[in-house]
Amino acid sequence: MPAINAITSDKLARLIGTPNCPAIIDVRTADDFAADSRHLPGALRRDPAAVGDWACEFAGRNAVIAGQHGRALSEGVAAWLRHEKTSAEILDGGIIGWATAELPMVPDTMLPRRDSQGRTLWVTRARPKVDRIACPWLIRRFVDPHAVFLFVSPAEVAGVADRFGAAPFDIEGDDVTWSHDGERCTFDVMVERFGLQSLSGLARLAEIVRGADTGRPELVPQAAGLLAISLGLSRMYSDDLAQLEAGMLVYDALFRWCRDATHETHDWVSHQSKVSRGKAPA
Repeated sequence: MPAINAITSDKLARLIGTPNCPAIIDVRTADDFAADSRHLPGALRRDPAAVGDWACEFAGRNAVIAGQHGRALSEGVAAWLRHEKTSAEILDGGIIGWATAELPMVPDTMLPRRDSQGRTLWVTRARPKVDRIACPWLIRRFVDPHAVFLFVSPAEVAGVADRFGAAPFDIEGDDVTWSHDGERCTFDVMVERFGLQSLSGLARLAEIVRGADTGRPELVPQAAGLLAISLGLSRMYSDDLAQLEAGMLVYDALFRWCRDATHETHDWVSHQSKVSRGKAPA
């Protein structure tokens, strides 16, 4: 049985990637993190010794505290956050328990360097369509919820990346980490390199993105629909960041369909009574 004010790994795994996922706060010591620098999808690193300085950041929110084993350190931080009006639980069994259950973990070595506020910074071409909305969605939901995305002129992506320390993505170049790989799109590459392949629903979503982004709508039936919606959004919004915010809802919905609703059907007839279908009740 989980400890008081605790959440199990299985339950947290179901929340990760959804808009109502609690803030996941990794409070392992520097030594423990150095021994295994992977972290839970979407987790934020915070220094437990300085909890009094950062606790107010999460006031009014839900949070899960992930320590090494889910014991005194986790419970102490969670209690402090509750003092600051945060609904805080600990991860039962801690990160060790999560890893033992073979749940996905993101290698910190794959992330670009963070800015002074702890955010990862990314840059890509302006006027996004498919991959350049899908990838930011993936990053914000599973890697860094505070990630910053810069949309710039195609010719200036490399220069902006160099000047501002941003990671370029979905652009051509032999030395670009985050780009297409053969028939795979950038979204495919990110899912693999962030270690997220086993998360339920993401593999199916990657097929849809790949078909829509690489001109192969025949890969899966939903690819043509995603392409149509993506092109429509690009016509509706002249502001790329506004388009990204609108696109977040699209990918949230697609992810939940991929994870939870692929076997559900819907038609007009099945929701009509026998009388309305022209049949008298028996």
